[in-house]
Amino acid sequence: MNQVAPQCQNLSEQVDSLLHLLHQETSLRSQYDITPIQASLRKAISPKFEIVFAGAFSAGKSMLINALLERELLYSAEGHATGTECYIEYAELDKERVVLTFLSEAEIREQALAICKRLGLAAPPNIYDTEVMNLLRQGCEAIIQQEGGESKSERAKQAKALMLLLQGYVANCDRIYADANATYSMEQFDFANLKEAASYARRGSNSAVLKRIEYYCYHPLLQDGNILIDMPGIDAPVKKDAELTYRKIEDPETSAVVCVLKPASAGDMTTEETELLEKMRGNPGIRDRVFYAFNRIDETWYNTQLRQRLDDLITSQFRDTPKVYKTSGLLGFYGSQIKGTSGRDRFGLDSIFSESVKNSNIREETPQFVNEFNRYCANSGKLSPSKFRVSVNSYETPNENYVRILAEWGTPLIKQLIEDSGIEEFRNAITHYLTHEKRPELFKNLAVDLQPLCISLKKHYLSLYRELDSQPREIESMKAQELGLLNHQLQQVGNEFREHMAQEVNQVVTDSCQGFKTDFHKLQSRMIRRLDELLDSFSVRAAYQRATLSHPRNATAPLLAVLVEALYYLANQLEDILVESCQEVVANFFQRLTERIRKSEYYRHLYRLLGNDGGIEQQLKVLEKQVSQALVNQSKVECDRFVRESPRFYDEGTFSIYQFRQTLQQTSQSYDCESMVEAEPAIRQLLKLDFEPKVSDTIRRTFRQTINQTINTQLLPMAENQADEILQQYNQARAYLEQTLEKEAEEKIDRNRRLMSEVEEKIAVYNQANAGINACLQAMQLYEHQLPVIGESDVMSLSPNSETSDFPNLAGIADVGEM
Repeated sequence: MNQVAPQCQNLSEQVDSLLHLLHQETSLRSQYDITPIQASLRKAISPKFEIVFAGAFSAGKSMLINALLERELLYSAEGHATGTECYIEYAELDKERVVLTFLSEAEIREQALAICKRLGLAAPPNIYDTEVMNLLRQGCEAIIQQEGGESKSERAKQAKALMLLLQGYVANCDRIYADANATYSMEQFDFANLKEAASYARRGSNSAVLKRIEYYCYHPLLQDGNILIDMPGIDAPVKKDAELTYRKIEDPETSAVVCVLKPASAGDMTTEETELLEKMRGNPGIRDRVFYAFNRIDETWYNTQLRQRLDDLITSQFRDTPKVYKTSGLLGFYGSQIKGTSGRDRFGLDSIFSESVKNSNIREETPQFVNEFNRYCANSGKLSPSKFRVSVNSYETPNENYVRILAEWGTPLIKQLIEDSGIEEFRNAITHYLTHEKRPELFKNLAVDLQPLCISLKKHYLSLYRELDSQPREIESMKAQELGLLNHQLQQVGNEFREHMAQEVNQVVTDSCQGFKTDFHKLQSRMIRRLDELLDSFSVRAAYQRATLSHPRNATAPLLAVLVEALYYLANQLEDILVESCQEVVANFFQRLTERIRKSEYYRHLYRLLGNDGGIEQQLKVLEKQVSQALVNQSKVECDRFVRESPRFYDEGTFSIYQFRQTLQQTSQSYDCESMVEAEPAIRQLLKLDFEPKVSDTIRRTFRQTINQTINTQLLPMAENQADEILQQYNQARAYLEQTLEKEAEEKIDRNRRLMSEVEEKIAVYNQANAGINACLQAMQLYEHQLPVIGESDVMSLSPNSETSDFPNLAGIADVGEM
């Protein structure tokens, strides 16, 4: 029995220590997904190792488990009458038992209706009505008769499955609840032993209504927490049963899978089998612990095309998969069973197969194994003519041939049958894996998953150690080091300031600064709103008055004179609002810029070095005035151009020239002011046609570029000059630092000592955890997978002039196991 070594008892705490160390290092923890490590740890320390047998119905999963244990526990038939889960766990010989859990009436109804649908039978409203059950039974019998027997076609198998389901309900209705699953112990059925309980559970009608069977039986293969699990077929008629199997495949508790495949008898992989393989690959708890069993291999002995297709499939899709087996569960299991029989019980016909034979006055039934045995002897080509001269006579019944052949050839033939079935090779492989390979592999997988993490932690700690160890440990040395770095630090601050300003300019230019974007949108809205206000409130009478005042000798004024006054008036009013908005945009930009500078690390560093900001804020205030004045001037130039009509205002064919002519015609009717005032709506429309395109072009196309370029050409040179100015203040910085450096140096030395102590403690925890894990790996003889520790040689290589005694937390660390 494979037990966990004493050296591995604290494995969980040791791995948790490493994961805790990782969590403490913010620079490392985002680089690692610890889920695989946790999954590997759970597998390594779990007292249970669940091996799921998964595949399609009739793939032979149950028979394969029976053959593996050389014991008839599970029900096995051509059809899949149930969605039963079977768990087989270890128990001592005198404590063997069975626990049975039944389907509910609701679940039985669901299964029955699903099979009815597949058979094309009318779905009855109440399947538990006696008359309805009789009608369904008659329908199933008719289908089986039409198909030529219950195992002759898929449809016949489904019909037989429905009959067993209904029979099972009738036989066990007193034990079945309406909506809940009833569970019973072996003793509640008055079974004397496991054999009686298994015989009851194997009976087709009983198995059909069982949801879960838990066997606790004695077998060396089940020791060390190994649990064999037989799941419903992945193509079960009730979708819920198939989903149950897929969920179990994806369950993190599943440790290994025996994938029982049908291509040996079907020729190709089904869609469900392909999906099964994909789901297995997606479960990190399974990894490569998958055994592929191509069952019913005997079908390929009689069909060359099937054999070739199977070989091609294995070569193309399973070439690099070591755990591939070709088996015949039926021949292998019953071959092992008839080894203990003799002619006295007709080699099992009167014992093992007594229920299948069903003696009658007319003739015996032939068990499936007997038919396949005779077929093997006659047509498989597996028996060497020099060793076995076996004949299958047509004038004898199958049972008579069976008994005669075994009487003639006996044990050698049975051994050859078992060998050809592939079951012994499969059993030996599973047994060897579970008893010799399983535990070392689980611990190896954990070590492989931990290895990258440990290497990163080791490098990280040594890097920290190197950096801290290189720092001065005396105040004067620390002061000298800080002063020696002063020029570099000032230069670094200047560079960071320059880079910051470049980033700020780039954000403005690329429209990435949300605050600036909002302010400019405000400017655009104010310009549009102001233009609308000016047009709505424009007074033709006031414009007419200003025009006549300019020419006192005349008592009238032309339309063009009114338009001239309007153009000047609107342009000047828009200039005022653009100037005011520009000043607000600039003020807000520099306010945000100043705040971001104050929050920057280089600004705080500059204060530490100089005791002030090195003139940055003063330069920003000067620059703000320069930028503001430059944009005010640009605003005046931009709005001054509004006085001129748009270039295409008088083009033929445009609406503006049409509106102008209509307005001119209206105002030319008389020479007094009233005719001009009456045309006020038309004049406003004319002005709108002229000003809207000009203002839109300014605020949407040209003026944003003007602002961007102004900030760019003003801010970047200032940043360059200021960076140089900061570097020139070395003497002031040295004088200021000398006043505070002694205390600062003392604090920094204390901080370095504290950090060094923390690093040493982490290294000690790291080494302790890895030493424990390595002891476990050594017990498993996994020497090549040991995790790296941090030894004295690693530390001394970083600090050749230091003694280990200088670092008490590292004293006593050995280099054993170091990689």
